[in-house]
Amino acid sequence: MTPPFVAATRGVVAGKFRKAVALVARRVWPGRVGRHRPSIDEGRPTESEPNSGRGGFRPDVEGLRAVAVVAVLLYHAGVPFAGGGYVGVDVFFVISGYLITVLLLRELEKTGTVSLARFYSRRAKRLLPLTVVVLALVVALSWLLFDPVRMEEVSFGVVASGLYFMNWLLAARAADYFAAGLEASPVQHFWTLAVEEQFYLVWPVLILAAAWWSRRTGRGPRPVLAAAFASVALSSLAYSVYSTQAQAGAAYFSTLTRGWELALGGLLALVPTSRLGRLPRAAPGVMAASGLAAIAFATLRFDDDTLFPGHAALVPTLGTAAIIVAGFGTTAAGPSRLLALGPVRHVGRISYSWYLWHWPPLVFVAAVLGDLSPLEGVGVLAASYVPAVLTHRLVEKPFLHSRRLTHFPRRALALGGACTATSVALGFALLALTPTIPEAPEGEVAGAAALQDGYSMQKSAKAVNPTPREAEKKENRPRMYADGCHLDLEETRSPECVYGNPSSETTVVLFGDSHAMQWFPALQELAKEHDWRLIGFSKSACPPAKISVYSTGLRREYRECEEWRDQTLGRIVREEDPSLVVTSMLNRYRARENGKDLPRDASNEAVIEGYTSTLARLRDTGAPVAVIEDVPRPDRDIPECVSQSLDRLQDCAFSRNEALAGPRVNIRAAKEVEGTILIDPIPMVCPGETCPAVIGDVLVYRNGAHLTRTYVDSLAPWLGEQLPESAN
Repeated sequence: MTPPFVAATRGVVAGKFRKAVALVARRVWPGRVGRHRPSIDEGRPTESEPNSGRGGFRPDVEGLRAVAVVAVLLYHAGVPFAGGGYVGVDVFFVISGYLITVLLLRELEKTGTVSLARFYSRRAKRLLPLTVVVLALVVALSWLLFDPVRMEEVSFGVVASGLYFMNWLLAARAADYFAAGLEASPVQHFWTLAVEEQFYLVWPVLILAAAWWSRRTGRGPRPVLAAAFASVALSSLAYSVYSTQAQAGAAYFSTLTRGWELALGGLLALVPTSRLGRLPRAAPGVMAASGLAAIAFATLRFDDDTLFPGHAALVPTLGTAAIIVAGFGTTAAGPSRLLALGPVRHVGRISYSWYLWHWPPLVFVAAVLGDLSPLEGVGVLAASYVPAVLTHRLVEKPFLHSRRLTHFPRRALALGGACTATSVALGFALLALTPTIPEAPEGEVAGAAALQDGYSMQKSAKAVNPTPREAEKKENRPRMYADGCHLDLEETRSPECVYGNPSSETTVVLFGDSHAMQWFPALQELAKEHDWRLIGFSKSACPPAKISVYSTGLRREYRECEEWRDQTLGRIVREEDPSLVVTSMLNRYRARENGKDLPRDASNEAVIEGYTSTLARLRDTGAPVAVIEDVPRPDRDIPECVSQSLDRLQDCAFSRNEALAGPRVNIRAAKEVEGTILIDPIPMVCPGETCPAVIGDVLVYRNGAHLTRTYVDSLAPWLGEQLPESAN
């Protein structure tokens, strides 16, 4: 038995020891020790209101975050049944709008105002420290694993992520046909955070303005706020529907098309919960079950071809709203109780951290191993759970619950500014570390001229033109692009686009898609040499063949292509009186009928038939028609490969036979129409069984199967020899 005085002494010593440890811990790790009453947007329970509906912690909402993040993760892993898992982002938006608005309303009703400093300090300490950690690792791995071209792209993405405008960068790339094929960036998932933070720049200011107006007019703040929120939601939804129909690729990333989802969450914060008590007892359960069913339906039935966001986004967002409303009075309803289970809440609790960590490993592992199977993708995501949990505990929570940062908002704002500056610095550091390749002067490279006199594949180069990092820049594209004569996806009417000698009696017309437009530099040189009047008509991803196609950029039927093709054909036939028409197109279009892709064989025949119809109509002008066969399609990104293989260019070569696999629609259609001349550039691009990446110190490809302007320039003498004598 322990003597009383020994026990007392031990208790005093132990008490002092605990106090000392606590004091040291607070100094070393502020916010980790001691009780803390977190706000609702922090997603942690309060001690007095563990389950009090809208006013306190919502375990079902924390579980709903788990549903959202799991949907996104499965989608990014490529799991077949989760083709619409991207709707998890929309679930997040509604939840965020709801929680943030509850937080701001609570402060407004308690103090009569909203402290912008406190609001933004909370956002800074919650989001930015972990952002810096993730971006730092992305920069390090990009430097180790990526080629210079991709490193440069990632550096811009890191800067955009640090400044929270990644969504606009992706929107611009989605609208740019040639940029849309870029490799996935390990930071592109930051676009969702950019949308939220841009929205939050406006939202508290809107609430303050509504509060001021309510005081001035003598009206209650909630009706004024409801009108303001509804105006934002309805106008943003209307624009989302319109923009998604017009340009779905860019609309997908726009804050203007997503703002209504966050505003919908804000409207939920204004719902009078007292009236919900009048509903039947079964109503919350039915609402929660319906909401989960809506989210599940969108996840399982939507896919990449779904026109989204637009009105389709109403399915997951209204489902989310139903779940939130169902839990206002109680979370005892069956579906809500499932969301409140411990394991589900755990995933929801770490959802922000896991969301940040899940995407970079998928990109980096794919860069090393190649395309991942769904099972491999799930394995990578499972591994990303480890850093998600660790950084949630070691980074996210300490800053989030720091008393010092909570009591001194200026310190949190300073922390946010430091984190933002660090993120931007990381991006510029990666750009500075990106190796450069010397650029050979354009006048000193041989290009296609090197194919003469016993050509053998070039195995190395000291410098090339253009450099891989510059190949896809707008200034290195054909002049038609800069002049607006190569139409983007949503455009339908070509401008004048006259080059060479406008008063010449010889008119040469270039007509087709981007694979026709790539020949413009050579034709422009020939126009100067032969005093032609050269007219360029081209449109992104739009075949001259009279067929209906699907636009991956617009994510719908490419109606603009059909309209432009008909208008342009009529203009060529009725107005231009051409002496020669030059046309070409990608060999791999998929024809559609009744809104669906035709089977491959039927599609090939439809494309050939449609192309034959176009060629026959062009021949109605009386001019010869020159059809240029499509060039071999590389199985890799040539600029990226060359950027890291300048001393072993043979590593970037690819098989000619494999690159030409598929229908040869240019050749087959040209044979069907009398008076059509077929020009085959394949021997000039791929002079052997293996296609080189560099010929005569000139980079051959710039993007996918598009030739560089420099190499096409070097082909001008050859192309002039292939054209009919009547044009020379």
